[in-house]
Amino acid sequence: MISFANAKINLGLSITEKRPDGYHNIETIFYPVNMYDVLEFGDADTYSFEAFGIDIPEDGVNLCTKAYQILKNDFPAIQPISIKLLKNIPVGAGLGGGSSDAAYVLKAVNDLNKLGLSKEQLQQYASKLGADCPFFISNKPVFAEGIGTEFSEVEVGLSTYYIVIIKPEIHISTAEAYSNITPQVPKVDLRRAIKLPIQEWKYYITNDFELGIFEKYPLIQDIKNKLYEKGALYASMSGSGSSVFGIFEEEINLDDISDLGKVYYPVEI
Repeated sequence: MISFANAKINLGLSITEKRPDGYHNIETIFYPVNMYDVLEFGDADTYSFEAFGIDIPEDGVNLCTKAYQILKNDFPAIQPISIKLLKNIPVGAGLGGGSSDAAYVLKAVNDLNKLGLSKEQLQQYASKLGADCPFFISNKPVFAEGIGTEFSEVEVGLSTYYIVIIKPEIHISTAEAYSNITPQVPKVDLRRAIKLPIQEWKYYITNDFELGIFEKYPLIQDIKNKLYEKGALYASMSGSGSSVFGIFEEEINLDDISDLGKVYYPVEI
């Protein structure tokens, strides 16, 4: 069995408050894009996990293994599998690649073992793995709040536009990104702002992580500015960075600025 685990971008991101449990409440819109990691699931005598492609930092147990184990703990009879991950989505980019991989492991284990878990149940398991992991269970644009696991429907479609993502050679951990944040109530209602013409988003839709990240890594701000110079209708850092995306009205090739970072050309799924 093969699954294609896609990335996401954030359309706006506000850090509204720090919670007593140490997490932060946020408001954002998760939007899926078709940059993919590839997961191959096979029968095995014992569980195994192998990763290929982009190097994954060895800072603990991989989320794919955690996703398998979290179901194994509740369903001891599930069959052992081998997981082979071809990593294409850049790490430390704010694109949710690791969370997507974990979500797709949950879905695959559920299907392969006929556990019959509902979408809501899978989202509950996913929420134990990462704040943006539950989004990838349904994988549709949503307005997310709380720690990023409380969803409501939102109407936004970019199928007639072109998305370009640039990922510089900078890795930003979530902890590093939050270290420069002062939570505050958003001045603009994101759910209303997203209904405006895309050309107006840059005046109302912001990412709270940008201020501190841009100060520490000016190259990331340079990328955003360059995307606007190239004609982007809207440009923003995704999540906690370091990738920056631009939304264009027409198809565009930005290989001439690839010295700033690797250029990707995903579109709507």
